[in-house]
Amino acid sequence: MPRTTLDREIHHLQDEVLLLGSMVEQALLDTMDALKRRDVEAARRVYQNDHLINEKRFAIENATLITIATQQPMAHDLRFLAAILEVDTELERMGDYAKGIAKIVISLNDVAISIPNQELTEMSQLAVGMLHRALSAFVNEDANLAQTIPPEDDQVDNLFNHTYHQLVTAMIANPQLIDYTNLLLWVVHNLERTADRVVNICERTVFIVTGELMEIESPEDEEIL
Repeated sequence: MPRTTLDREIHHLQDEVLLLGSMVEQALLDTMDALKRRDVEAARRVYQNDHLINEKRFAIENATLITIATQQPMAHDLRFLAAILEVDTELERMGDYAKGIAKIVISLNDVAISIPNQELTEMSQLAVGMLHRALSAFVNEDANLAQTIPPEDDQVDNLFNHTYHQLVTAMIANPQLIDYTNLLLWVVHNLERTADRVVNICERTVFIVTGELMEIESPEDEEIL
């Protein structure tokens, strides 16, 4: 097959990955805004629209497999297409996290419970910012940019630990709200896992450029050793 055909299909897949990424970013922002405003209807829209993210994920996966089968890519091109299959899955799971938070907003409804909005907003903004730059690094095959993003996961982890302890303290102080506070712990968990999956995307970017599968360790990881 002509090289121009493979290039065209790769560029199309890059655009589709960016589109899927923007859908996930918006879902995360919308669901966190719904939580902050206790807007059940907005949360329902995020929950219901998750099927669009799933459909886009499967469309990208199908197109990628067809490209691999028909174009028989090698070396760098094969690494890129293989990485798309991984990134595609990571993005879909992040969409599931947004859906999960939306479900929690619906479950909380008008329950009189204090929500640590400042910490949760900061976590979500960090995670979405990381995701946006990670996708830019991925489609541009910028390994240097990709390697600068994972250390920011430490900030998300620190906020996770702080908010986790804050919520556990609230559980002890108000045992009657344990079930609802536990739902907020899942919000914190989903945001922390979102940032972890961004790190996975960064590692796939390095793989495309170098051909090496490796974990990108953060400064805090190195301090433990």
